[in-house]
Amino acid sequence: MDTPSLVRLVAPALSARCARRLPSSSSRPAADSASASQHPQLRSRPLGLVCLRPSPGPRLEEKDPRSLCSDGPKSLLGLPASAGPAVRWGARGAAAVLAAAPGMYQSPRRLCSALLQRDAPGLRRAPGPPPPPRRLSPTAAPRLASPRLLAAASAARDVARSCSRTVYPMGNGTSRLYSALAKTLNSSAASQHPEYLVAPDPEHLEPIDPKELLEECRAVLHTRPPRFQRDFVALPADGPSSHPPIRVMQWNILAQALGEGKDNFVQCPMEALKWEERKCLILEEILAYQPDILCLQEVDHYFDTFQPLLSRLGYQGTFFPKPWSPCLDVEHNNGPDGCALFFLQNRFKLVNSANIRLTAMTLKTNQVAIAQTLECKESSRQFCIAVTHLKARTGWERFRSAQGCDLLQNLQTITQGAKIPLIVCGDFNAEPTEEVYKHFASSSLNLNSAYKLLSADGQSEPPYTTWKIRTSGECRHTLDYIWYSRQVLSVRSALDLLTEEQIGPNRLPSFNYPSDHLSLVCDFTFNEEP
Repeated sequence: MDTPSLVRLVAPALSARCARRLPSSSSRPAADSASASQHPQLRSRPLGLVCLRPSPGPRLEEKDPRSLCSDGPKSLLGLPASAGPAVRWGARGAAAVLAAAPGMYQSPRRLCSALLQRDAPGLRRAPGPPPPPRRLSPTAAPRLASPRLLAAASAARDVARSCSRTVYPMGNGTSRLYSALAKTLNSSAASQHPEYLVAPDPEHLEPIDPKELLEECRAVLHTRPPRFQRDFVALPADGPSSHPPIRVMQWNILAQALGEGKDNFVQCPMEALKWEERKCLILEEILAYQPDILCLQEVDHYFDTFQPLLSRLGYQGTFFPKPWSPCLDVEHNNGPDGCALFFLQNRFKLVNSANIRLTAMTLKTNQVAIAQTLECKESSRQFCIAVTHLKARTGWERFRSAQGCDLLQNLQTITQGAKIPLIVCGDFNAEPTEEVYKHFASSSLNLNSAYKLLSADGQSEPPYTTWKIRTSGECRHTLDYIWYSRQVLSVRSALDLLTEEQIGPNRLPSFNYPSDHLSLVCDFTFNEEP
């Protein structure tokens, strides 16, 4: 069967199931029979988890989607204990994204412990001897509650009251679920089926208490060392700002499939990479710094973790997967990894959004970017925020340079020739000596790298943003950056990096820190207009 036919066959069934939000077990058979009557081809097998094989690959297990949901114990940190992808992505398959649909629409009320204990069965590790006792570092900070945590929950409540069933061009929730499937099968399929791009029901945006979420993360992490203390460094500014700063967080969080299956962190115990605990370290880091805008790379748990949780903390999210994600080559993967961008809805209004598949020398590549124009609700001033992840590895410097030039050209258009201020976050996989870095530093968009301001001369990047030990040896590099329009924006403060002593001799990731890349966090303000 050709790809467009396959999309037309599956998409209506997915739409019918998602539109009904799977309210209870008793109502699901009706939805199944209704879809089957419209599509007789589906009568012979359970609806939803039809094996999709656009190219030869291992046969995927078929399961009845009614078995994916239950009314069992639930958790703030996730979905029902029995929920989860019942079908794994094959090497090039796309069926598992369908399995995520039921779990996305569970009731959000009083969900706490189950998600912390539950995870994709394929990612669970066999029982084994407990890890040896770990000595707590004297430089580690206790897990204390932040006084700012309730602000996001209040914002989410307002969003929940005012949210309406609107069709968005970029979609969210269900639409991104369909979009991930469509892009895997056919890059133009999503545009052919706009009728399936619907917003989730407002009742599923019921806010959660960030303090309760943080406390549950701590309960899961009670056997791990406390997170390290990192301080914000105040930077000189021209004058006071009349509006609150905009906090932006950039972070490559390490795709779970790559961390466990491909990256070969030889000094990191496999126990430290367990998703059940590592996701809590990631969430703890986000909750600790409470960014207004969150830019992430290597996200392969968007639908089952980050989108459900962060949307209920008041964020609106966008996810753009890599077309040929290396995660799909890993057994028991959770789908493709990609870039994700979240912003607080009580502070910003979305004006425009673009998903960009980067090109190099006229060829479409496996790297992507998201660029969104936001309007500040306090000041009514607009700016563009972008997130990207360029090609990795030594020997691909010219390729990265071409990708960077393509991204800059796209941003020139989106910002109307630099009329709209710009912030670009990303894992560029490039040291400051590379051509792609020089392109951004000398661009007509007039960009500056925020973390240079932490150096004594204001002109030097940090000595590292990633530090790991692989089978090939120890790697310490500066690859992650936050670029900003220097004439319109000012950096008020930046989060200092972990020291070598805090990172420790086994480097990253570790029991203390969930990724091989450090998070970067900056507070921006607009320069006062003349």
